[in-house]
Amino acid sequence: MAGLLTVEERAALFGELKGWREADGGKAIARTFTFEDFSEAFAFMTRVALLAEKADHHPDWSNSWNKVEITLSSHDAGGLTQRDAKLARAIGNLLGRAI
Repeated sequence: MAGLLTVEERAALFGELKGWREADGGKAIARTFTFEDFSEAFAFMTRVALLAEKADHHPDWSNSWNKVEITLSSHDAGGLTQRDAKLARAIGNLLGRAI
């Protein structure tokens, strides 16, 4: 199990990951992604699913037409860990830009 991020590490993470916000009282990070249509949103979710499966770290998420809401937390650790940061970075790379 990965260790929880410190207050300083969480602050640095929010400085690095643009568009992500604190969720669940600081135990998670969340972001809403908006696409042109449902097809683009679903394709994005498929790519994220492949990343998550490879990392064995699965997001909580939802989809409504062109929007995908992703929440990352390491439930086994009880909050944010480097696994969440790594997956958030990988998700940003899918979009062709660092986040």
